[in-house]
Amino acid sequence: MIKVLFVTVGVICVVLGGIGVVVPVLPTTPFLLLAAFLFYRSSPKMHKMLLENRVFGKYLSNYFNGQPIPVRQIVISILFIWLGLGLTFYFADLPRWVVALLVSIGLAVSIYLSTRGKFTKTKKNI
Repeated sequence: MIKVLFVTVGVICVVLGGIGVVVPVLPTTPFLLLAAFLFYRSSPKMHKMLLENRVFGKYLSNYFNGQPIPVRQIVISILFIWLGLGLTFYFADLPRWVVALLVSIGLAVSIYLSTRGKFTKTKKNI
């Protein structure tokens, strides 16, 4: 019963992570990491499929192995974050505290992305 729940929630997380690729405010990484954890605990087949997926597989493998994100991917990600936030600020009439919150989140994510891998040691294959 718990395995079915884990697989179901894992699939939902993959879908939300996929949506997060195109919607800048919705995070991709936490959903994919949660899906990988849930699949690891419930379905080795689904876990393997996620890690071998042509869209998310290399991304997750690099994350789990402590590999840095390629500079091009960092620049594109940060560009999309700020483009999405800028469009949100332009088209939505938001209270100042919401704007401040979104800018803070955007800054935190930008800093995280720009430093990803620089402070972690990569694991060597044994």
